[in-house]
Formats: sequence, structure tokens, C-alpha cells
Amino acid sequence: MRTDSVIRVTAMNLLLKGLGTVEAERFIYLIKRESFDYTEWQRSLWEDLSIDEVYKLAADRENKRSYKSDVNTEDAGELQ
Repeated sequence: MRTDSVIRVTAMNLLLKGLGTVEAERFIYLIKRESFDYTEWQRSLWEDLSIDEVYKLAADRENKRSYKSDVNTEDAGELQ
């Protein structure tokens, strides 16, 4: 399990990469300003999708992540 510090740094890097500095800061401001119920947000996030559709999205994402990991491992092997 990752530490809280590692999770915060990883999340911030993802926000910066995905949104850029200004929009990442806006996102953080919005989360802090509004009362944010993560559990309720998760419930409504995919409410229009069936369980099979959510599963397919998750499986596709995991497959992409595994592929990137495999590629990175292969690249690392070439550097040795």
C-alpha cells in the first residue's frame, strides 16, 4: 500500500499532466470550496451505465495500463 504522501504526489502529477497548472489549481479550489461527498460522487459517476459496461471500461483501462507497464519494462531492459 502506498503512503499518503506518495498518493498526494501521484495525484498532483496526474492533475498537472491532465489539466495543466491553472486548471489543476482550479480543481483543487473547487473540491475544497464545495462540500464534496466522494461516495455520492462515485455512485452517480456511472449511473447511466450497466455493470457490464462499467466492467468493460475498467478491464480496458487495466489492459492499457498493463500494456504500458510491459512496454516500460521492455524499455528498461534495453537500457541495461
